[in-house]
Amino acid sequence: MNDAPHGDNNRHATVTARISPAAGLDILSRHEVARLRDAGAGGLHDLLRRCALAVLTQGSLTDDARALLDRYPDFDIQILQQDRGVKLELVNAPAGAFVDGQIIRGVNELLFAVVRDIIYVSTQIEAGRFDLSDSAGLTNAVFEILRNARVLKPNVDPNMVVCWGGHSIGRVEYDYTKRVGYELGLRALDICTGCGPGAMKGPMKGATIAHAKQRRHTNRYIGITEPGIIAAESPNPIVNHLVIMPDIEKRLEAFVRIGHAIIVFPGGVGTAEEILYLLGILLHPDNANVPLPLIFTGPSESAAYFEQIDRFLRLALGEHVAAHYRVIVDDPREVARQVRKGIERVRAYRLDTQDAFFFNWALNIEREFQEPFVPTHAAMAALNLHRDQPPHRLAADLRRAFSGIVAGNVKEDGMRAIEQHGPFEINGDREIMRALDAMLASFVAQQRMKLPGSHYEPCYRVNA
Repeated sequence: MNDAPHGDNNRHATVTARISPAAGLDILSRHEVARLRDAGAGGLHDLLRRCALAVLTQGSLTDDARALLDRYPDFDIQILQQDRGVKLELVNAPAGAFVDGQIIRGVNELLFAVVRDIIYVSTQIEAGRFDLSDSAGLTNAVFEILRNARVLKPNVDPNMVVCWGGHSIGRVEYDYTKRVGYELGLRALDICTGCGPGAMKGPMKGATIAHAKQRRHTNRYIGITEPGIIAAESPNPIVNHLVIMPDIEKRLEAFVRIGHAIIVFPGGVGTAEEILYLLGILLHPDNANVPLPLIFTGPSESAAYFEQIDRFLRLALGEHVAAHYRVIVDDPREVARQVRKGIERVRAYRLDTQDAFFFNWALNIEREFQEPFVPTHAAMAALNLHRDQPPHRLAADLRRAFSGIVAGNVKEDGMRAIEQHGPFEINGDREIMRALDAMLASFVAQQRMKLPGSHYEPCYRVNA
């Protein structure tokens, strides 16, 4: 039974309702329900509330993880264990998630996905079921979370394209991501993104039109996020498979394990973090023969952006890094063609090596790319950003530097640390630091750090 919306205006109008699962999660144990209700230090209720509110406010234009809770301070969610299964009680939930008193089906599905992933990580990962002391155990944890979320599909040829890019992009760049997604959809390719707005939404939106034209009905639009960022990048409405990984490192590994090709659109520090993560893996000698197509692309207006990214990567990691990616400007059809060709190479390699189509076991990912990085001021200042080490190790610490800036920009804990102690200090090789500082300054100038119209105060200081 649903109450009528109430509030001062439609933007802040709220609904109180009880909902049953539309699909997926049906039952929980008493222990699991108790953990989800527990608002204490060891409980899961606060995490559940934050992630659920992000799902209920799909399409909200904010990149402040605290803004949603400030807008709906009275929102609450409770798990109800009943004779016939589980229900959710939503109190003062955003009215935009409902139509004529009924919750939108897609929102319902994602809400129960939130419950599924939070409780699974708590009862299986954090409870010690997996050995997280070595690389193989960490990869197995990623696999199990994805399998529990039912996004690993057997008997399906490789067709998953991971699309990375910024949530804060202009209209021209956003329209370009839709055009690329459309070309991918015409070629029966599915889409996986970070599930938020901007370059994470555009490819999915373009693909939905193409899939409809091709009369393709079993389409997958996978969104992979993590608790620290979901409120800043609420799932876009097209996502039909939501997965919440426990931290950014497992989120990044999930992308490269399930993706058969990766496209990078223009973005900011989060996109740079993703690029360095992947290139650090591909630069490892053990991965020299493992195919994973990587394309950087954008409209002609973004050509200078990719030229700067390319210069920075060559400067920091060496000229040979460019062999691992291709830059294609203003040509969505060619992007899709090259992705399709690259995926055929991936398919042949997986057949030859008897590797799974649905999970890239062959990639060697070392612990330095898997261990959660907590961006404290001391940890950021201690990063080794010098060239006196193998390129893949330098890439690992450069990735951590960008991860810290992302935390300072949009994650609640990171923003609080900056407010208390000032900006992060980033030190390293003088030439790399100068190039890094110039690139970050260009991101600020192009409004790639915050949504257009927002004032950006840097959360970092680069010491060249």
